[in-house]
Amino acid sequence: MKSPLLSLPGAVPGEGVDEGVAAHYGDLFREQRALADGAGFVDLSHRGVVTVTGEDRLAWLHLLLTQHVSELPVGEATEALILSAHGHIEHALYLVDDGTTVWAHVEPGTQEALIAYLESMKFFYRVEVADRTDDFAVVHLPAGSIAEVPDGAVVRETPYGRDLFLPRADLESYAAKAGPAAGLLAYEALRVEQHRPRLGFETDHRTIPHELGWIGTAVHLQKGCYRGQETVARVENLGKPPRRLVFLHLDGSEVHLPPAGTEIRVADEGEDGRRIGFVTTSVRHYELGPVALALVKRNVPADARLVAGETAAAQEVIVEP
Repeated sequence: MKSPLLSLPGAVPGEGVDEGVAAHYGDLFREQRALADGAGFVDLSHRGVVTVTGEDRLAWLHLLLTQHVSELPVGEATEALILSAHGHIEHALYLVDDGTTVWAHVEPGTQEALIAYLESMKFFYRVEVADRTDDFAVVHLPAGSIAEVPDGAVVRETPYGRDLFLPRADLESYAAKAGPAAGLLAYEALRVEQHRPRLGFETDHRTIPHELGWIGTAVHLQKGCYRGQETVARVENLGKPPRRLVFLHLDGSEVHLPPAGTEIRVADEGEDGRRIGFVTTSVRHYELGPVALALVKRNVPADARLVAGETAAAQEVIVEP
């Protein structure tokens, strides 16, 4: 879905799954600084919006999600995953309940598969699932923002800012009041700095929650059974995940960032060293310079010097070895 805000001055469209919104508006670092200072907004209107209504909505979702939501307070934001039977991450949902409806935004293009799964699990529960992507747009206000929230808007309040579910028809008029606009590259740079994983970026077909540090924020270890729980419990109680998410400080002298999928090796093993991981997201941060998130094998020493493609990289631990 193409955002009308791509018509704003300087807007450059994103790429891949993010092509529907602006990557930037002409000044990446200025946009990052604005967000870090609590100013402006980010257009996330390409994300899918799914709602669940009905008196059984929380009890029903509690059976399906990795998060404890059966008693989720009205207005309290949370996030949750849906796992495969083998414990691999299939969906990530960013949720809030407004008292009558659970609102969730999800990765662009994933809402149809998510809804198909949810519909298959309704049985006799009194719930209704709907795709509201055509009707509602997600807008992000950074932490510290004093921008006005329209009356009646559904809000997810998080430590990183507020996600607003706005009627899509109001997106342009709201943008005119909430500016300056910041592109998705600025939002992603702060996400990487905050070590927050993203479905489809930090995940592949075999990613489990422990690898990304999603335990606690998106996975509740004391709730009842859900699909994939056996894998979560086994790793928590008996072992370690096979891989771990790391934060990389990249050599700033390189002109190009190593793209997602770039192989990572241990520097001391030379050019023919074994592959021990790969870059998941790389960005240019306004203060930290070039940085990245990456998945590496769990047993790689935390002090090992790494190379991402041809770029030297120093790792910072996110998930403990």
